Order: sequence, then structure tokens, then C-alpha cells
Amino acid sequence: MLVIHRRTPPQPSWAAEIHLNYEARSKSRLRCFAADGEDVGLFLERGQPPLRDGEFLQAEDGRVVRVCARPEHLLQVTCANTLELTRAAYHLGNRHVALQVGDGWLRLLDDHVLKAMLEQLGATVEPLEAPFQPEHGAYGGGHHHSHQGEEGFNYAPRLHQFGSPR
Repeated sequence: MLVIHRRTPPQPSWAAEIHLNYEARSKSRLRCFAADGEDVGLFLERGQPPLRDGEFLQAEDGRVVRVCARPEHLLQVTCANTLELTRAAYHLGNRHVALQVGDGWLRLLDDHVLKAMLEQLGATVEPLEAPFQPEHGAYGGGHHHSHQGEEGFNYAPRLHQFGSPR
């Protein structure tokens, strides 16, 4: 089994590729298979952003592995103008939908209920098969309520411990 514990900077060559959909790229613990069929175990640090298409990982045995985003069934949303597209984005964000933002379009995972809502708003919604790379979030390190300086934004969310002093 190819065991992976860490991300690595971009490399000029790699020994293996893993092809994962967005849900799988969002997990820190995952059993999957390399493109050549080799068994892979991901044990990445928790609280990190999802793996991105083209990102590199380093296995315990030193091999470099390239991450490839697998195409998924998506909806591509376009509108007649910027105001309508912003309105569509607002309604999707209000429902906490993972959303990929492009120049004049939005993409989300295929969902018939959201498709109907968007069409009711006047958006044009077309099915598309493509890799999905939604926005990760404004703060990057997970949801928290830090009142510290900027250094407080570089950690994973803390677990609340009842009865212990803060």
C-alpha cells in the first residue's frame, strides 16, 4: 500500500496519480487506488483545505503522487447580467452550497432541486461534466470565532471543552 501523510510543492515528475472527485479530495483519511491500480492510503493533516487538481503528495517511501480532479456531473449557471448572477450566487450561498466561481458563471454539483430554484430565478442552467473545484472559504483554516490577530487564522477549529477555562 502506498501510504501518504503529506503534501509537497509542485514536482517536475511523479510516480503515480490518484483521480478523485471533490468529495474524496475533501477527506483527510481515505483509502483509494492509484491510476495503475495500486492501493493508496491517505492520512493527511486534518483541518486543511481540500486537495486541488494538480497538487502533489509525497508517500512514505519517497514517491511523488499527483492529484487529478475526476470529472463530475455539474450544473453551470449563467445569467443575462451581473446582478442576476450575483443574486443566484446569494441564494446558493444562503443554502451553503459548494460553489465554483468563474468569469460570468457558477458551477455546483448536479441537484434537481437547486436547478429548479435557479431556473425560477431566471438563470440559465446547463448540465456539464468537468472537474469540480469550489471555493474553499474566506478564512481557509475552517470555521472559528477567533478574536486574536491574524496568526489566529492558521489553525483548525478547536474542540469545545466544557468546564475548562478558555
